[in-house]
Amino acid sequence: MSAEEESPASRRRVSCSKCFDALWFCYSPVHQMQQYYRVGVLDNCYGKWSALWDCLYLKTKPSSELQEILEAREKDESHIWTFRTREEAQSNWQKKFGHLDDMD
Repeated sequence: MSAEEESPASRRRVSCSKCFDALWFCYSPVHQMQQYYRVGVLDNCYGKWSALWDCLYLKTKPSSELQEILEAREKDESHIWTFRTREEAQSNWQKKFGHLDDMD
């Protein structure tokens, strides 16, 4: 391996098999009946089609451009947690659970 080649860990590969599997399952009777029971309408699987087309589109991009796109998307994703300062956390805690202190 030459110094010019990227290490396999730093390069990301795009696999569309998960998107295809999700789309395939979306059209299954199990999923459709589950959606009908929960929501009252059948699923049109539009989100799954979009994910598959997006994945196939990414497969056509050169490796360097693909890495840039994936990194930009990763930065744009909102984090699962909301980060707060100590003061913000304390005031939020008091707002949600302050009434429990009065029970004594």
